[in-house]
Formats: sequence, C-alpha cells, structure tokens
Amino acid sequence: MADPVTRNPLLEEEQGRALILVVERNPVVQRLERFFLEQAGYSVEFASDGIAALAHARELNPRIVVTEVLVPLLDGLSLCRALKSDPETRSIVVLVFSHLHAKDRATEAGADAFLLKPFEEQHLIETVAKLLQLTIKETGA
Repeated sequence: MADPVTRNPLLEEEQGRALILVVERNPVVQRLERFFLEQAGYSVEFASDGIAALAHARELNPRIVVTEVLVPLLDGLSLCRALKSDPETRSIVVLVFSHLHAKDRATEAGADAFLLKPFEEQHLIETVAKLLQLTIKETGA
C-alpha cells in the first residue's frame, strides 16, 4: 500500500480521480494493476486480504472494489456479500475476477461484474469505465 504521507486517496477522489480498491495478494499483479489503472486516471489503493479490504472500504469509501475470489482471511465472494449487505458500503461497485469460472457465484454474491483471468489491460479499463458510468447515472455523482 502507498505511503499515506505522500498520497491521500480521499483528496484524489475529490480531485476527480475515482478511487478503486483492489484486493490482490500477488505483488507483481498489484504493480501491473496499479500501473494500468493509474494510467487510465484512477486513484488506486490495495488490500492483500478480505478483512483488510472490508476495513479499507468502510474507511475510504471507494467507487469500486476489484477483488480476486481467492484472497486470504475473507474470500472475495464473502467480501462482496459483506459489502453489499452493509448499508454503509452497499453502493460500492464490486468487480470480481478469478482464474476460476465463478461468474454465477459472483453474481449470487452481489457482484456488479465478473472478469475471468487472465484479462487484458484494455478489458479491465473498459469494464471499470462502464461500471463508473453506471454509478454516475444511478447516483448523479
């Protein structure tokens, strides 16, 4: 995770950079996702497990949570259920991705979208952009 002294995700959100919380345990994949998403104009924060992600989501109120299914402590589908069942976090868009063919299970958990790994950079960026457009239309934000 970035040094909080040098980055303020809440300030970045106020400056028009939508905040995306990515739940990913692999540091190599984290670097790639950070690069792709920041190049597309988003602010990115990371959590390496589901419990930390839930705490970060409550604290930072990201526009989107992007989670792998297989993350430690609280798997991505349970994280999605927890976010969608909490009145404070239910409006956060959840994008689930995995090597597993788990689209139906992700949908049942309340996910707004599912991507099968490995995904291409452009497909990730396009999916995030579409999800953000939907939230803007729904909330007027």
